[in-house]
Amino acid sequence: MIEPGKYNSLRIEREVDFGVYLGDREHAILLPKRYVPSGSRVGDMVDVFVYYDSEDRMIATTLHPKATVGDIVALEVKDIASVGAFLDWGLEKDLFVPFREQRKPMKQGETYVVRVCYDKVSDRIMASSRFTPILSKSRDELSPDMAVDLIVYDEIEIGFPVLINRRHYGMLYKNELFKPVALGDHLQGYIAKLRDDGNIDVALQKTGTTGVKDAREQIIDALREAGGSLPFNAKSSSELVKQHFNMSRKRFKQVIGNLYRERVIEFSDTGMKLLTK
Repeated sequence: MIEPGKYNSLRIEREVDFGVYLGDREHAILLPKRYVPSGSRVGDMVDVFVYYDSEDRMIATTLHPKATVGDIVALEVKDIASVGAFLDWGLEKDLFVPFREQRKPMKQGETYVVRVCYDKVSDRIMASSRFTPILSKSRDELSPDMAVDLIVYDEIEIGFPVLINRRHYGMLYKNELFKPVALGDHLQGYIAKLRDDGNIDVALQKTGTTGVKDAREQIIDALREAGGSLPFNAKSSSELVKQHFNMSRKRFKQVIGNLYRERVIEFSDTGMKLLTK
């Protein structure tokens, strides 16, 4: 069965002046001549991407789009029309996003995270920036410090809204980041907090006791490797902390504060010093 919006391995059934037809006599799809692999003959199998052309006819190509049906990806708006937006996904025909499928009005030249869908009713491949249809209403499978897959789908002042395991909305806060994050990024993260209001906070590092313990050992090991002292303290910049320890400044301050209270380290104007071996 031919699957629109995905890669298919199809047999060359016959040749014509303008290309070859793939599939079978009931479902013959044109592969234009410019995309026919050199040396191909009738009977050969060809790996192609199947979609719809500007006249809504199923067509094949050997080009590789930036996304296939089921993918969630960041794409740029190429044009805006009276019916919706058109995204650049690397093919001759742009990817259509109806106005009703836009979480917020799209603007030409801007990039948005969308899911690529196939509408069986209209036989149309389209995109949507609305994720509610694929989300779960239950959070029972989630727990604090649980490892999860994150997809960054937006940016607001306090952080980056994300999709958690493609099933839940979550928030990744900017003040807890230790590396750059961009729209469309697929990241591994952890559940930080299941809030009473139904929202979910996530982080790129463990936030519970285990996470603090890992960060504690990392800082102590770094001090030992440096001979017992390092030019870092609670006033060190986020950029330096991220570069040297690969953790957020918030986590760094929490851990060194604990180490100071436990008399494991001491501070000076130039940094911190390990007091224990």
